[in-house]
Parts: sequence; C-alpha cells; structure tokens
Amino acid sequence: MTVTEGRSTSRHAGGWRALLRGSAGIAVAIVVMNVSTYAFQMIAARLLGPEQYGGVASLMAVLLVVAVLQLGLQATAARRISATPDHVGQIERVVLAVTYRAALALGVLMLVLSPVIWQVLRLDTITPAILLAVAAVPLTVQGGQAGILQGERRWGALGAVYLAMGLSRVTIGTLCMVLRPTEAGAMLGVALALFAPVIVGHLALRRPRDPGEHSAANSLRPVLAEAARSSMALLAFYVLSNTDIVVARNVLDSHDAGLYASGLILAKVVLFLPQFVVVLAFPSMSTAGQRRLALLRSLGLMIVLGVCSVLGAVLLSGVAMVFVGGEKYADVEGHLWAFAVLGSLMAMLQLLVYSVLARQGTRSAYLIWLAVAVLVVLSLRADSLVSLIATVITVDAVLLVALLSLSLWRMSRLEDEDAAEDERAPEAPAA
Repeated sequence: MTVTEGRSTSRHAGGWRALLRGSAGIAVAIVVMNVSTYAFQMIAARLLGPEQYGGVASLMAVLLVVAVLQLGLQATAARRISATPDHVGQIERVVLAVTYRAALALGVLMLVLSPVIWQVLRLDTITPAILLAVAAVPLTVQGGQAGILQGERRWGALGAVYLAMGLSRVTIGTLCMVLRPTEAGAMLGVALALFAPVIVGHLALRRPRDPGEHSAANSLRPVLAEAARSSMALLAFYVLSNTDIVVARNVLDSHDAGLYASGLILAKVVLFLPQFVVVLAFPSMSTAGQRRLALLRSLGLMIVLGVCSVLGAVLLSGVAMVFVGGEKYADVEGHLWAFAVLGSLMAMLQLLVYSVLARQGTRSAYLIWLAVAVLVVLSLRADSLVSLIATVITVDAVLLVALLSLSLWRMSRLEDEDAAEDERAPEAPAA
C-alpha cells in the first residue's frame, strides 16, 4: 500500500477501521502492548512468589538485551523502505532472508549459552534458559516483519502485530503459569506467545509483491551490516538507560537502592508512553527532505508529553505511588517528579537515537557509549538517592543537547548536498 492510498483509506474509512489505520491506532496498540507486558509481570509476581519470580525477572531482563537485534532489524527495514520505496520488493526479500538467518544464529547462540545463563541467574533448572533461546527466534523474526510494515506505513497491520505481541503474552503466559507456576512455566508462556505476532506478520506480508527496482545497496551483505550497526547503537542506548540501577545497588544502601528502583518504574512508564511517536516518525526521518521537520515535530510532542508527566507526578503523586510499590516506598513520593523528568529525557534520547539510525549516522553512537562511561564514573561518587538521580539527569540532558545539535548540523549538511545535486542535475546528460 502506498502512502497516498493509506491516507485515502484513513480519510474515507469510518469507525474502528479508520482508527486502526491511523496514528491513533498505533498509539493504542503500543499502549495495549506495554500495559499487557506490565500486567504479565504483575501476574507473574503474584502467581510465582518471590523466589520463582526473581528468576523470571532476570530472564526477562536478558530477553530485553536479546531484543536489541530485533529492534536493529526493524530499524534497518523501515529506513531502507522509506528511503528507497521503488525497491520495496527487493528490500522485503533481502530483509526477511537476513532476519531468518539472524534469528536462527541468535537462537543457536542462546542455546549454547543456556548452561551459563542457568548458573549465572541461579535458576532451578536449565529448562527456562533453553526456553529463552527458543523465544529469541520468533522475537527476532517479528522485528524484520515489523520493520517492513513500518517502512511501508501500513499502520493497521503493524498495530495488529503489536496487539498480538502484548495480548498473547498476558493470556498465554498466564495460562502456562496457572498450569505450572514455575520459572519454566512462565518462560514457556513467553516463548509460545512470541509466535503469535510472527503469524500475524506473516499473514500481512504474504500478498504478492511487485518486483520493483533492484540495487546492489539493498543486497544481503549491506543489509546485514546496517542491521549490526543499528543493533549496536540501540544496545548503547539500552545500556545507558539501565546502568543507573546497577550503580544504585552498589553505591546506595539497600533501602535507598530499593527506593531508586521503585522510582525507575515511573521513569520507564514515561519512557515508553510516547513510543508510538518514534514508530510513526521514523519513516519520515528516513526520507530526504522530511528529516528535520519530522524530528522537530516529534521532539515537540515529546516535550509536551514530558511536561504533562512531570505535572502528573507532582499533582497525582499519591496515585502514582500505587504503581511504584505502595506504602512501603513512601519515602520516594517526593522525588517522583525527578523520575518523571528522567523518563522524559530518556524518551527524547530514544527519538534522537532513531534519528541517528534514520540518517545512517555512525559516529553519534560513540557519544552514547561515552555517556555510559561518564555516567558510571560520576554515579559512583553519589552518596544518596537525590545525588544519584541528579547525576543521571545531568548526564542524559547533556547527551540530549549534544545529539540534537549534532543531528541538526548533520541534517543541514545533507540538505545542502541534496540542493547542490539538484542544481547540477540539469547539466547531466539525459538518460
């Protein structure tokens, strides 16, 4: 479906169909997916108990790192299709070929590492680690499929993939834990649930495709190389956004470290709240002539959402406490606004990281790794919850300004180069 066709459908279709095909549909689908994921964790904590849930939580953290490859494949597919829409047929075939190979390789790697994961996470048996390796395969495949749909701006189909991912986890996962309330039962539910979005993605992509144009730039090796670069940049962001909790466990006492962890629940909610903005903006940020406007508009929307989140944390702090731990964590209530600020900064940083991926920036990723190093060094000097959150906010804010400045400068250079090429075009001999 072309962009024009998609807009026409959204304009003339009515009711739920128009909603699901538009930006509101993606927003709803992503919110449902995130809420379902959060609900699965809450249900697991209650059905499994502290000992079993501790192992499941650690396995889900590992799965989050494994998902970096999925996100890298999605970003690569979406960028290439948005930048060169005449090559969609070739890009889809190559992306899926790379995706299947990467999924199989990652699954085998995780299977080989399963004894290590079993021992390091102190799991009851090796079975949950093996199921983690199984889960890595459909998770990776879903990334390639979602990237193709995102690049084509097929928001209805992409929303269906996100809904399948969230709803299947909470339903199938809960059923498996009810039948077998163990680490293995929970991970079996997670692994089985991840096949649901793959099935939805396969159905969405099975229609015949116009071969379109071909290019050597869209062959197997360049696509694989770009996916690897994108995955490393995203890995840097995820390391940055999760380093502070590791530091907190080492520099704060157990009470303050627990308070910091509870505050981070709110920060993560604020981080994922505007995730739909990134999904919608990425194709435009990958298109020459639309990058700057798409980035600035998206950043402006995130600032508005961030201000609302901070005000909500101040005015509705009592309500927020219900979701971050309750009365046992009452001492963190006065600092919730700061965690809302942190979450807003991370959301904007995530947008800028995807902006870097959209314009194929490579050096900007080094800034993120540098920020990780600076954060670790400075955070180790923190002696209280307040000083730690202040340090993390400062590092993230400086990185945000640096990445934004670099992105705008680079976009100006790209626009000047495009303008120069347009001026030279009439002098070129006709084909």
